[in-house]
Amino acid sequence: MTLMALRNRSRDRWTPLENEGELLTFRQMEAYGRRFARAGRGAWYSFAIEVVWQFLVLFSRFRVRGAHHIPASGGVLVASNHLSFADPTTLTAFCLAAGRVPRYLAKSSLWDLPVVGSVMRSGQHIPVYRGAPTAAGAYRDAVKAVEAGECVTIFPEATFSADPGGWPMKGKTGVARIALETGVPVVPVANWGTHHLLPAGAWFLHGIPRKTVELVAGPPVDLSDLRNGAPTREVLEEATARIMRAVTDLLAGIRGEEPPGDRP
Repeated sequence: MTLMALRNRSRDRWTPLENEGELLTFRQMEAYGRRFARAGRGAWYSFAIEVVWQFLVLFSRFRVRGAHHIPASGGVLVASNHLSFADPTTLTAFCLAAGRVPRYLAKSSLWDLPVVGSVMRSGQHIPVYRGAPTAAGAYRDAVKAVEAGECVTIFPEATFSADPGGWPMKGKTGVARIALETGVPVVPVANWGTHHLLPAGAWFLHGIPRKTVELVAGPPVDLSDLRNGAPTREVLEEATARIMRAVTDLLAGIRGEEPPGDRP
């Protein structure tokens, strides 16, 4: 192999230390996918990951930072902002490349769909029965999952941001409640660019030209002073506000601008 070929090959590799923060090339996107955790994914979840990742390689370019903040083992909650139906796919890739297989809380109706239901069961995701008494069961299942050492990913806003500028809205208290009960770390993640890749209401990816997707994780949110007392409404709202503030700060860093004054 010639010296030039070796140099080109080295530029096409992706390693966390050498390439963090770079806009990944097509070949580096492929190399990023080869880093994905595979154990514990289940057959259908694994199949969906591999298929969807090929579309992301074709139609997007990632810039990733901070994945080292996601612990390599043990229970963890990953909290992200929410802008698009593409968010679970990009966040899944980010967690997989960090060595973790993410489990999602998702609306229970997905379990009734052909193929999708098989993916949800295979991935050991957690159904949420909105408006029903069994909603408490989703909370208990999430607690059990993180106590068993799983990586549970949550969009605290529970819906796409309605903010005109795309900034995070006020979060629901579920992630804070789980964190305070279990003591597991909450790692904030900002996910930006998915709303260009798959805008709200769109049925197909808008991937020509390829869209830039940026994902940044920060250090775990400090909730240590809130874990000693009872999880009152005030405590839960303060913990949630800290989580959403951390996500918003990461997003501000990506965008290079300050969030509005009434941020969460």
